[in-house]
Amino acid sequence: MKVTVHRKAHFNAAHRLYNGEWSDARNATVFGKCSNPHYHGHNYELIVSVKGEIHPETGFVMDMKVLKHLIETEIEEKLDHKNLNEEVSEFKTLNPTAENIAVVIYNKLRSKIDTKLELTVTLYETPRNYVTYSGE
Repeated sequence: MKVTVHRKAHFNAAHRLYNGEWSDARNATVFGKCSNPHYHGHNYELIVSVKGEIHPETGFVMDMKVLKHLIETEIEEKLDHKNLNEEVSEFKTLNPTAENIAVVIYNKLRSKIDTKLELTVTLYETPRNYVTYSGE
């Protein structure tokens, strides 16, 4: 029997969507207001989901205190109140779209969570726009 546990978190960050090989006009056409050279910000909502067997001794799929700490140290401390393009090494050459941010978050957490457990990251950029990534 597999159960999924979820932990919600949030962080605020600024970014600019653009392709450095394109003209400003093409960036504006593709990314619209999100290509503003002065950046813009979001209040990101993050849901980290871990699925697996319930441990017979603890009754946990994963200790939520451990998951909370991982999210705080690996994600919130590194992304909260940051300019993603300028201050986060993964986005020096990677466009910080919601899709790419979710993959970066997944990769940071995947290496710290038991591989027997399935991991899914859901990232809300706005209340209506969100992405989900499970390593596929």
